[in-house]
Amino acid sequence: MSVTAAGPASGHDEDESVVIRAATAGQAAPGDPGPTPTGPCGPGSKPETGLQGRVPPEDHASGRAAQGYTCNTETIGRAGVKGGFRVERYVDESGRECAYYDTTILFPTNALFPSGTPTGTDVLDMTDPTKPALTATLLTPAMQSPHESVSINQKRGLLAAVLGTVASAPGMLDIYDVSQDCRNPTLLSSLPVGILGHEGNFAPDGLTYYASALDGGELTAIDVSNPLAPVPLWTERYVAHGMSISDDGTRAYLATRSGLVILDTTQIQERVVNPTVPVVSRLDWYPMTTPQVGIPVTIGGKPYVVEVDEFGKDSDDDGLEDLVGAARIIDIGDEAKPRVISDLRLDVHTRANRAAISGDENFADYRGFQGYAGHYCSVPQRKEPGVVACTFIESGLRLFDIRDPYNPKEIAYHNEPRETTYPNDDVPTTYAMSTIAFVPERSELWYADGNSGFIAVRVTNGVWPFASSAPTPPAAVAPRGDELPPTGGSPAAMAGAALLVAAVLYRRTTAARTVQRVF
Repeated sequence: MSVTAAGPASGHDEDESVVIRAATAGQAAPGDPGPTPTGPCGPGSKPETGLQGRVPPEDHASGRAAQGYTCNTETIGRAGVKGGFRVERYVDESGRECAYYDTTILFPTNALFPSGTPTGTDVLDMTDPTKPALTATLLTPAMQSPHESVSINQKRGLLAAVLGTVASAPGMLDIYDVSQDCRNPTLLSSLPVGILGHEGNFAPDGLTYYASALDGGELTAIDVSNPLAPVPLWTERYVAHGMSISDDGTRAYLATRSGLVILDTTQIQERVVNPTVPVVSRLDWYPMTTPQVGIPVTIGGKPYVVEVDEFGKDSDDDGLEDLVGAARIIDIGDEAKPRVISDLRLDVHTRANRAAISGDENFADYRGFQGYAGHYCSVPQRKEPGVVACTFIESGLRLFDIRDPYNPKEIAYHNEPRETTYPNDDVPTTYAMSTIAFVPERSELWYADGNSGFIAVRVTNGVWPFASSAPTPPAAVAPRGDELPPTGGSPAAMAGAALLVAAVLYRRTTAARTVQRVF
């Protein structure tokens, strides 16, 4: 089966709906991928009592759930009482170590519940990771409600976010300098250059920030080479969720409603006026829910993308959320023909188990945005990462060994159902939805939980870091056969509204450059 991309006049959101229909019309669903195998839980662990990833009602009733579930992990530090979607780590020029995390998981909903702390993005001094110290709360517009956009650029020492919500919001972009003193970020600019906001990320060189609007349907590339006067470079209609940019800046890996879309962003990287950004390929898979983000990595010197879907869905309108996307590894050795080679999943994600666990307080029918499903995955570095860590909401933080990308294995997890999300919740729940920051030199993982704030975790029993991240030679794996063929196509030219904003801001840039400090 082949799928032809619509031309530029058709609009990309319409084009993506064609891809969705082609993926589902008249086709038998492939088999359930099944759970990822687990390794042993060593001394000090408090393992799960049943299905991988489950918090059973019996454990709430007996008090076992309140003890948490750990496998080769331990909590070493905490801060705050609520957490959002992004956790970042940075070490400044003087060697000070800091963490940044947003606290507004569904702004302004969580602002309505008293917590003793303001909404905003918190800054933590991590000199002693067992005692994270709050040094600042960033209260500029985007940092108040960044949704899934808080991003650090390690190369330039810049912290940025775009104003966003669960749908989308006016794309105010806030940029801070953290290179001089990471504990006290310096505001450089706060301007409406993101068009619309929901999620965002820096390109690795720190010269471009990409803002996506998801249901707002805008993807915008912003020149932040002068962080005092950021300027929109390009915008296009994409129903894009999260995205990552290749190390050389010439590829964007978009998680869209219809799957993975790889864009050629060479002309954006090269600052061509009115750039052309063609589609390299598209990929769909089964089971797919809402693709969240794709991260390019190399394993054994070969290129892959680690992708995660958020939440689940009712596939047959019977009232049961039976389909969970979770996460996967995609081979992009031939980027025109990407293919899924393995999955990162738990027992609670398996379709055959969903009916049996549907009565759990932790199941999505009870929790709405929560439930046993995926949200974010992160890697310690893109080159030979060795592991990927994922927040699987009610199943907590999960750590997978991906040195053999065809045969991943779960090696650790951390799940603490400590608090309730809403005043009328019956039992404490976990709300793990953030990215994960890695501290390999101390075997630490930092993440945030919507119900209990920032958490610093140590991985124990020597399961990570590895002595070597060299991959194990992969076993022979039969093709899955559930991917769509790639399709090509060129996005439309830059929208007139963005050109108008750019023209105004370019005039501002001339004056601003006279006071620009070197970054």
